[in-house]
Amino acid sequence: MTWRRMFLAGLVLWLLAVGVTYLTGNAILIPTVVLLGSFLVPVTFVTWAFGRRDTGEITAELVFGTFVVGGVLGVLGASVLEAYLLNPSPWMYVGVGLIEEAVKLAALALLTRHLAVKSMRDGMILGASVGFGFAAFESAGYALTSLFTASGLSLSNLVTTELLRGVLAPVGHGLWTAILGGTLFAWSTRRHFVLTWPLLLAFLGVSLLHALWDSMSLIAVLVTLALTGEPWQYQLLLRGALPEPTPSQVTVYTVTDWLGLALISVIGLVWLWSLVRRSRREPRPPASSRHIRIGPFAMTQPGQEGEIR
Repeated sequence: MTWRRMFLAGLVLWLLAVGVTYLTGNAILIPTVVLLGSFLVPVTFVTWAFGRRDTGEITAELVFGTFVVGGVLGVLGASVLEAYLLNPSPWMYVGVGLIEEAVKLAALALLTRHLAVKSMRDGMILGASVGFGFAAFESAGYALTSLFTASGLSLSNLVTTELLRGVLAPVGHGLWTAILGGTLFAWSTRRHFVLTWPLLLAFLGVSLLHALWDSMSLIAVLVTLALTGEPWQYQLLLRGALPEPTPSQVTVYTVTDWLGLALISVIGLVWLWSLVRRSRREPRPPASSRHIRIGPFAMTQPGQEGEIR
């Protein structure tokens, strides 16, 4: 299959790039390592999803556009909004989840507003394309940032970051935006998208999963302290100092962190699978309903055909 050959070829090229960079110390190769490592998994999954499209409306050009343009618009929009609206606090993660899922949803609606046919399956594919584009550009930024340390450039930090984000990429942005895309397209018409309660609830639910994912490290620390905290550690915390964790606490923290991420991933995958099953058996809503247009969206008027109550 195309996606398998693409993944294996990309993986081999990335490994070669890492090896040659390590052996030669040639910093010119670093962008190659960053780009290959950050885009390999997202591009592979988008290629796999493209082969499962529901209608002829999804073309390679459209998928490429949603991946690149949608990903860049999402990253830029999230960066601006987070810089001006968020302040450091435990609630910051909730704000990040709401903002990033909102900008990805807006980018998806903007780039696909002219589609004549909007099926739920196609919505999931295009939503995943936007989400994976966002993830690819974000991962490239994280990888490049991890390269710079107080002691100079660290290739090992870069490789570790790309490996971790590559492994987690399928259950992150691509998964969450696929859920939103499927829900958005499920109640769309030929001309407009429709704002519905299911879409609002999906947006809030996906944003919550996003927030929990981002804050899982902090949650794992709190759980570890609650289960294994020592009195002297609490005293240091009250004084504003960070206590050194014991070996057993490191183990508890690591297990809690990964179990939390696994649970969030399972919830997201089950949610997406329920949408996939629904897309196989439910007809699209009639396109004759009356709607009030709000930008690229439309609101179903009360009492009209296709309304969700």
